[in-house]
Amino acid sequence: MADRLRLMAVHAHPDDESSKGAATTAKYVAEGVDVVVVTCTGGERGSVLNPKMDRPDVWANIGEIRRAEMDAARAVLGVEQAWLGFVDSGLPEGDPPPPLPEGCFARLDVTEAAGPLVRLMREFRPHVVTTYDEEGGYPHPDHIMTHKISMAAFEAAGDPGRYPELGDPWQPLKLYYDIGFSKGKIMALHEAMLATGSESPYGEWLKRWEDRPDKGPRITTRVECADYFPVRDDALRAHATQIDPDGFWFHVPMELQRRAWPTEDFQLVRSLVDSPLPESDLFAGVRETADAR
Repeated sequence: MADRLRLMAVHAHPDDESSKGAATTAKYVAEGVDVVVVTCTGGERGSVLNPKMDRPDVWANIGEIRRAEMDAARAVLGVEQAWLGFVDSGLPEGDPPPPLPEGCFARLDVTEAAGPLVRLMREFRPHVVTTYDEEGGYPHPDHIMTHKISMAAFEAAGDPGRYPELGDPWQPLKLYYDIGFSKGKIMALHEAMLATGSESPYGEWLKRWEDRPDKGPRITTRVECADYFPVRDDALRAHATQIDPDGFWFHVPMELQRRAWPTEDFQLVRSLVDSPLPESDLFAGVRETADAR
């Protein structure tokens, strides 16, 4: 693999790889980049969000079904995929919320839980890693834990004094947070729908956004990937328990999406190479350096 660029995308559950940065990963696969999706948990405690799949037989086999869905999505995206093997924490509800289940991913020690990801980084040797921000993108316990172990593994993978039993050191060169939704993106899609005389699915979302911070100013890198939005949507539909094919995700026509917001957006948070901002390529500054490694 010495002559190929490598990208690692770290996600919490099966389906996250298809709803966050999927068009970007599909684009890089098409360009000859080796891409691995890391799935931290099996999604065993996830909800069934597609009413057509809300059946006793599905609930009885949810773990197995979600693994099969991940296999289907992986094939659509053309990526490699690795399970870390942690147990889904679920999303606690209530005021106050109940404690997280014993032994679940979000309750593990970060240093211990980062070990399997360090091993994968040393085996796959990514040049670039993508993950979630300190809020997990949204505050799901597993997403926040995914952020924590990604940060820990990025710092440890290249250090020969840490986790020496987990393989030869390898230092990734760049680390990004996926910025899936910014106010600018939602507003652009909302206004584009209204301009066609159609009802926008984002009206209520924008009202709720008035009291939420906007992550748009954090964006450093916009990857043009509109040609791969259909691949993203096919990967989403592969997660049939999580994605209603008649639901929210698919209300905005594809051509309108491509015109209104043709990028997926990221925040560069760690870089060991020179890459002036703003960027349009996750491998900016890496391509020349990778040739020398």
